[in-house]
Amino acid sequence: VQLQASGGGLVQAGGSLRLSCAASGSISRINDMGWYRQAQGKQRESVATITSGGYTNYADSVKGRFTISRDNDKNTVALQMNSVKPEDAAVYYCTLTNHRYGVNKSYWGQGTLVTVSS
Repeated sequence: VQLQASGGGLVQAGGSLRLSCAASGSISRINDMGWYRQAQGKQRESVATITSGGYTNYADSVKGRFTISRDNDKNTVALQMNSVKPEDAAVYYCTLTNHRYGVNKSYWGQGTLVTVSS
């Protein structure tokens, strides 16, 4: 499975940014897609995830500001980031976890940098 993320860049605090990620390869029918981020000097953390059934989960720090969505036909996932804060600055990674025959296997994209100016 390959994941290609795009959409990172410089955004002003309070502004909006949209990240996109396209997955290709051997993707199971049941899978989770999501976004993680890692700020400089900090551990990687989950931002938002969405199941193939559309169930979403968000980190408390982004609830009400970020929205994750996916297109199962195109195997894409997006993260709409609104009311961006300086603490949202990080490298964002998209992920896909296949659930197949009782085995879960996760894949990671290359990361896209989000910089926030205050």
